[in-house]
Amino acid sequence: MKAFIIGGTGQIGRAIGAKLLADGWDVTLSSRGQRPCPTELAALGANIVQLDRDQPGELPGALAGGADAVIDTIAYDESHAEQLLSLESGIGQLIVISSVSVYRDEAGRTIDEAAENGFPDLPAAMTEDQPTVAPGPETYSTRKVAIERRLLDKGRRPVTILRPCAIHGPHSNHPREWWFVKRMLDGRRAIPIILGGRSRFHTTAVANIAELAAVALRQPAKRVLNIGDPSAPTVWEIGSIIAEAMNWGGELIDIGDPRPASPLGWTPWSVPAPITVSNEAATRLGYRPATDYATAAPIACEWLREQPTEGWEERFPVLAGYWQPMFDYDAEDALLAARLS
Repeated sequence: MKAFIIGGTGQIGRAIGAKLLADGWDVTLSSRGQRPCPTELAALGANIVQLDRDQPGELPGALAGGADAVIDTIAYDESHAEQLLSLESGIGQLIVISSVSVYRDEAGRTIDEAAENGFPDLPAAMTEDQPTVAPGPETYSTRKVAIERRLLDKGRRPVTILRPCAIHGPHSNHPREWWFVKRMLDGRRAIPIILGGRSRFHTTAVANIAELAAVALRQPAKRVLNIGDPSAPTVWEIGSIIAEAMNWGGELIDIGDPRPASPLGWTPWSVPAPITVSNEAATRLGYRPATDYATAAPIACEWLREQPTEGWEERFPVLAGYWQPMFDYDAEDALLAARLS
């Protein structure tokens, strides 16, 4: 069985590639060549090809021999769905990565537009039946829905859409753990956190995405599946897990409600209302989690230990796009000093 992974050198592609190689698949990883070649997967027999899917003819050429499965980890707009549909005569089935951000609440509020319209009030343990935003080109989430609808409505091959939450694992350009890890590497002894650290933004280990992808490939169908870790840790629990992994002896400080127009204490998991999903549909297929946050996070932390603290914005551009400055230590010190005075 031949699998072709688009975005094969990213954190999700590497994890799925490793899982499928272990299951006996013939795996080809494709990428634009902007990340280091995963030599550990090449050593296990993975084929690695360099291509830019947005360059005419490159992806069709790479898939000229067909594939039993194509896993697309970097489908970002409807044109990518059309690209996959144009190639499906040579494809057995598809797995495409979407996002939990596609869900909306009863008032139509979404994560993408929270700054303008208010944060969504979503139900606990959302199922795949939770309403989504409308498809369109406006935001990341509307583009993801456009991809989903196009593939599910127009595709003739089985397609599984996976909706992960806050993804974690090594080899990321968006490692949320860096928010804590850099502070710990920089010798910070106190780290402020808003809302008592009670926020829950469901985490998703790349190992669990890979596990569910493997289960789905054994049971081809058209469907959408949520994928979250077995439990959704709070920000305080996340910080404590990372502190243990980093052997950090400092203190997490609850600074209460967020300050107006201030990023102080906001972590990449900090949300005014919980975002959690149900894995029940995946479980019914036979999926069982490969790991949980407490087990998987130290692996990402070890990888982050090896990253230089200087120039992190270039290496982690998605994370850097949250807000700047993300590490305003002078402002943190002033805030903590004021609390003690």
